[in-house]
Amino acid sequence: GHSRPPLFSRTMRKLFFISIVAAALVFWSERSSAQAVESDQWAATDGLGRALPGREQTRARRDDRKVAMFYWTWHTSPITDYRRIGNITQILREHPEAIDDYDHPAWDIGGNSYFWDEPLLGYYKTTDPWVLRKHAEMLADAGVDVVFFDCTNASLTWKSSYDVLIDVWTKAQGDGVNVPKIAFMLPFGPVDWSLVSLRQLYEDIYKPGRAENLWFYLHGKPCIMAYPDNLTDSPEDRAIRDFFTFRPGQPDIVDGPGRPDQWGWLETYPQHKFVERPDGGCEEMVVCVAQNANDASGGHCCAFNAPGTYGRSYTQQRGQDTREDAYLYGLNIQEQWDYALQCDPDLIFVTGWNEFIAGKHIGWHPARPYYPFAFPDQFDWERSRDIEPVKAWGDKGDAYYIQLVDNIRRYKGVSESQAVSQPRSFRIGRFDGWDGVSPDFRHYPGNTMHRNHKGHANMFYTNTTGRNDIVDAKVARDRRYVYFYVETADKLTPSTDRNWMMLFIDVDRDKATGWEGYDFVLNYEKPQDGKSVLSRHSGDGWNWERAAEADYAVDGNRMEIRIPRSLLGEFGKSLNIEFKWSDNMQEEGNIMDFYVNGDAAPGGRFNFVYDERAGQNR
Repeated sequence: GHSRPPLFSRTMRKLFFISIVAAALVFWSERSSAQAVESDQWAATDGLGRALPGREQTRARRDDRKVAMFYWTWHTSPITDYRRIGNITQILREHPEAIDDYDHPAWDIGGNSYFWDEPLLGYYKTTDPWVLRKHAEMLADAGVDVVFFDCTNASLTWKSSYDVLIDVWTKAQGDGVNVPKIAFMLPFGPVDWSLVSLRQLYEDIYKPGRAENLWFYLHGKPCIMAYPDNLTDSPEDRAIRDFFTFRPGQPDIVDGPGRPDQWGWLETYPQHKFVERPDGGCEEMVVCVAQNANDASGGHCCAFNAPGTYGRSYTQQRGQDTREDAYLYGLNIQEQWDYALQCDPDLIFVTGWNEFIAGKHIGWHPARPYYPFAFPDQFDWERSRDIEPVKAWGDKGDAYYIQLVDNIRRYKGVSESQAVSQPRSFRIGRFDGWDGVSPDFRHYPGNTMHRNHKGHANMFYTNTTGRNDIVDAKVARDRRYVYFYVETADKLTPSTDRNWMMLFIDVDRDKATGWEGYDFVLNYEKPQDGKSVLSRHSGDGWNWERAAEADYAVDGNRMEIRIPRSLLGEFGKSLNIEFKWSDNMQEEGNIMDFYVNGDAAPGGRFNFVYDERAGQNR
């Protein structure tokens, strides 16, 4: 009748439980770290043949350097609610005489805001969650740390847009996207309507602690580009004064800082240093795509449609580049990037991402005597200052975006890459052994959302191509085979689907060979009888021919593939490849489709890099 002593004492059970919890926390911490998306490790070569630098061409990552982007949230009502789209480039192509006639019928769109051309994502509103998620990922992948919203006109803060953006970017942040922080840029002076905006933003966002996860801090406080001068001595205004780090915006683009706390937003070369320190360093400098200024204005602001404005292909050191496609090369902004990199400020403010539209004004003084009317801020392909990809430029539509990524890497540096694991073999269909394989090429979940939203004027946009949400990829090798692994957020759809889970491989990392550099594509032909089809690029453009069959297997949300090394290059040669997974591509032969449709990992023009040499992924 004796009871047995417990196998573990209460103390031992407690210690055992604590040890299990601690081990689990370590496991998930390491797993979370391993799953971080490392976009500065990705490769890309733009449509002009310019390849992104890696760590060997830049420096070790510096987390004390920041990049800000000027961002426009006012693509919303009432500006967008016109009868039809006003595209300046298209209007003047069809009606060149309209440039001399303010009342020409071609300008009659039911409003007064015109696009210089169409963004890649369409004539969107900034209340469109699908667009805002795309922006979050593109800016994060580029390395942008903060966006400053344009609230410089009257007391407009565009709450309807920032409300949606806060929700979308908070969700993206939870999905692992290193979304930019947010801040606001208010009017260029301590005017009455600036105070209205300042108080409204404080009451709506900052005082209640709303979206604190997205606030941009400077010197320990949330930063705002606003003038505190006309805040009163009331308790409410004193709280506002104490809450922010104020950096009033300098309106002039030539004169430099007019007070010691100002920041710039647009300047001509050579740019000034803002909040300069005795050692020659400074807090902020600007780089700009172009400037609506010219020699006749003394470098001060004028209308962008005035002759001789400092457009995309103008440099202060060499003047105007007159090549037909010179606007694509970003000469103006590169001159400014080079100077800013030389000065190495704490923060570089880039103008800008997505302004795209400008008003048409008669009697706007700086326009005269150039034209009968003025487009102050945007005009055409040369005289505009947006970085967001453009539809009409085709495969060069993202040239400014890739140039942005290039310069941010040179400024901030590149993180250390994951080590490449030792060779190992796999039996296809078992799905074992992949946990120990590195690098781990992570990508974002949650970005296959569908689009269903009104655009500018009479446009309405739907996009239901989001299907398989690609979240992880790995590569392994032995002497005979290269193995690819891919994982999606949910169960894979049937392989009979159109353009299902295609794997693009650039075996020589040379954009001049293959389609956009890709020498092979897997699953361009649908898998059959347990075999996946590997196709080789043939001829020019989007042309593929069957090269071989490859063993593959699917298990729920996972797929693994085995390809003979001999098919991908010389036998025994070290692997140094770029690759991309794509699901549900719509426009075959259009690389810009990777930004828009289905899911691509990595996004847009980027590729993962697998280089087994020296045990490093470069």
